[in-house]
Amino acid sequence: MKTSEATRKLARAGCCFVEHGKEHDCWFSTITQKRFRVPRHGAQELAKGTKQSIEKLSGVNL
Repeated sequence: MKTSEATRKLARAGCCFVEHGKEHDCWFSTITQKRFRVPRHGAQELAKGTKQSIEKLSGVNL
């Protein structure tokens, strides 16, 4: 899954963009009440571990 696809799914699930970092964006999950980082590499595939971490922290199945 590409990063751009993941951010669209996160937004549809109710997660909110918080701020830009150098290489990652900070997001907030209304489901788990946690902040998490998403890499800002739109056209690149998410690494398996990164995808699993985002799913765990956000509560959204990507």
